[in-house]
Amino acid sequence: MKKIAAIGLAGFLAAATTTTVMAADPEDAIHYRKGAFSAMAWHFGTMGAMVKGKMDYDAEDFSRRADIVAQLSKLPMEGFIAGSYEGDTDALPAIEKEWDKFEGGMNMLVENTAALAEAAKSGDMAQIKPAFGEVGKSCKGCHDNFKN
Repeated sequence: MKKIAAIGLAGFLAAATTTTVMAADPEDAIHYRKGAFSAMAWHFGTMGAMVKGKMDYDAEDFSRRADIVAQLSKLPMEGFIAGSYEGDTDALPAIEKEWDKFEGGMNMLVENTAALAEAAKSGDMAQIKPAFGEVGKSCKGCHDNFKN
């Protein structure tokens, strides 16, 4: 099962990366990054329910989802291209003006999701909860500054 999921994720990542590199159109970039963020939210929501005790904690499923989110967190940056801050997007033009700050926030997201994936391997909620909280702070930091 893990091999199938890994192969599927690898195929998705390869196709998504290839599509993004070939597509310099702002509308395509918006669609690409929204897809990456939506996939992350799908998994993060289930992990959040486990962390908050709203659903049974399944260590294997949590770890699998944390690994996926860690990989997905690397994708959205390619979708933040010039001209992609207007149209069907909640991304603010401030991203272009404060690119270094935005990039730092996205890099922090990548680091924090990797740390969460590592904590999840322990199966210990005492390690997972703080790491999960740090990912949430990463998300909030960018949302507060760069998203409508």
